[in-house]
Amino acid sequence: MRRPLRGYLPIDQYGMIGNLHTTALVGIDGSIDFMCWPEFDSPSVFCRMLDKNIGGHFSITPSAYSISSKQQYLPFSNVITTKFLSEEGVGQVTDFMHRPRPKSRTHKHMLPWLIRIVEVIRGELSFDMECFPAFDYARATHELEIEDSGKRAIFRPEVVSHDEGLGVTDNDEDRVAQTAVYPMDLRYVVGCSGSGSCPRVVIEPGKHSDGMSQGVKSHFTLQEGQRVVFDIEDFRTKFDPPISMPYMEDLLEDTLMYWLTWVRKNKYSGRWLENVERSALILKLLTYEPTGAVVAAATFSLPEAIGDSGRNWDYRFTWVRDSAFTMYAFMRLGLTSEAKKYMQFVMKLCQGKNADGGLQIMYTLRGGRDMPELILPHLEGYRGCAPVRIGNGAADHIQLDIYGELLDAVYLYNKYSNPLSYDEWVEVRSLVDYVCANHNQPDMGIWEVRGMRQHFTYSKVQCWVAMDRGIRLVEKRGFPCKNLTRWRATRDALYEEVMDKAWNSEKEMFTQSYESKDMLDAAVLAMPLVFFCDGTDPRFVKTMRRIMLPPHRGGLTANNLVFRYNAVETDDGLSGEEGAFSLCTFWLAEALARASKTNLTMLYKAQVIMDEMIMYGNHVGLFSEEIDKSGKHLGNFPQAFTHIALISAAFNIDRVLKTVNP
Repeated sequence: MRRPLRGYLPIDQYGMIGNLHTTALVGIDGSIDFMCWPEFDSPSVFCRMLDKNIGGHFSITPSAYSISSKQQYLPFSNVITTKFLSEEGVGQVTDFMHRPRPKSRTHKHMLPWLIRIVEVIRGELSFDMECFPAFDYARATHELEIEDSGKRAIFRPEVVSHDEGLGVTDNDEDRVAQTAVYPMDLRYVVGCSGSGSCPRVVIEPGKHSDGMSQGVKSHFTLQEGQRVVFDIEDFRTKFDPPISMPYMEDLLEDTLMYWLTWVRKNKYSGRWLENVERSALILKLLTYEPTGAVVAAATFSLPEAIGDSGRNWDYRFTWVRDSAFTMYAFMRLGLTSEAKKYMQFVMKLCQGKNADGGLQIMYTLRGGRDMPELILPHLEGYRGCAPVRIGNGAADHIQLDIYGELLDAVYLYNKYSNPLSYDEWVEVRSLVDYVCANHNQPDMGIWEVRGMRQHFTYSKVQCWVAMDRGIRLVEKRGFPCKNLTRWRATRDALYEEVMDKAWNSEKEMFTQSYESKDMLDAAVLAMPLVFFCDGTDPRFVKTMRRIMLPPHRGGLTANNLVFRYNAVETDDGLSGEEGAFSLCTFWLAEALARASKTNLTMLYKAQVIMDEMIMYGNHVGLFSEEIDKSGKHLGNFPQAFTHIALISAAFNIDRVLKTVNP
């Protein structure tokens, strides 16, 4: 099938599957173009999204050119189907990674397999299968062995150590995961039609015109009722049963039942139920099961702007901020077991705080601290947008807002999930003491600018939140706190400081920072969301109205999409423009709903923006980090932060709607 953008699919033309250890992105043309294996932060095996020539892919596409495709998730699941339609026939590829059914007697353990079921529903269709892995971010070569008369292909990559980049760490668990380059096994099994006719499938060595490493191809024809199931696994699997069609059907049923059982726990029943359920399922997919950590996104180095802006980052780590918001979203939906798991992870991080008593802004999925940033010059980048980065150089940034987001989540965890234990309180108390001592320091802000440190307004607000939630915990639980008087005095003084130094009385708006008195920042939309001020506060309403102006009139909103700040005028240490920030648009919708108590037209506007923003989701309800001027997705995909904001906005707008129309 034709790829419209110089060999690349648009970012929004993908769905995602996963097994809570890793994910894969499946294109609407039937090609898996991104997969890190076997963990989220392991080296990529398929990465055609970042280099159409050498990145690697696993595609199953119809041979005919004049064919259309549709893609959807099976109901209440993370199993995705891609349907191909033509006059001659209709075919379908069903993609999933196995998850064991709850309380299963036959498959109690997860099989780390990627499974692709190809079938024809009507008529007859021919398919072309290509599997061209590119191990270790396309840095490693491999040998190919074909066994069992073309029924099995084994890819054996060379193992090369690197002296820089991910995996260069003293953390043994991170080293193993981030340097994992294992042999890969591709097998298949056929399913015959009701009349007993069986398809003929043979895996053969294949060459690729673009200089890719060794791969395999297969051309086969399926008639109505016939199926082929392809299975990829790595050689570490201790349990390696012989595959059969009934066995693969059982694995699919297991996986469907796992997701159905999980999503049924969702307690949201409002207007945007379908979108909230999909966002919850995506957040679950982005959760690393062994620790409960949540990756910010499944991908690395998808650009925030097409061109040479350099805004390409690796999001396969867990940010304290993003994970705390995810915990909030899960608790709002009644999914408390995920919140409990993450709380255990946070407490582990707190026990290994920095020497100054603070936390890093991000960690590896296993709680490690090292994620050295490295550019991979051999990959051209999505649509030629280099550089391609792995690792993240912002890990050592000072971002004081993380403490407010974390303490707010801890407060809600204590309220809606499990009461804090004394030992947990001791760790929380030390974090509040840290904020009291360091809130007056400049930082790099929520947007992780790579320019100068500033006194960002959002960071100050979140420092206030950290102290406020600590005080509330003392008042509600009676926890011991010898510094309570200091906490209260510091919190109140910081509130006054924000109202004084972050307010531009001439332009009547809260500014991006104390230093940038003329700059707007959409992050201040969170003020009423965290109860720093009421949504009807005149200062906030004036700021929100200014944000809603178009950029040429000094605002940050175009076509009801919100930019996080003016990237051209703001010194963020990078060049070029970027798209509208999806998270900020959902924040605006929620802020409007909170401000509507004195102006119901704002509630109507909140609904309009919410519905329009949902419209920008892709064909299966996924959102990237940003939306460009033409409505296309930009940045890493799908992004947890955006789906968290969708859930929060849906929950809170619904709550306001019920008070107006009970």
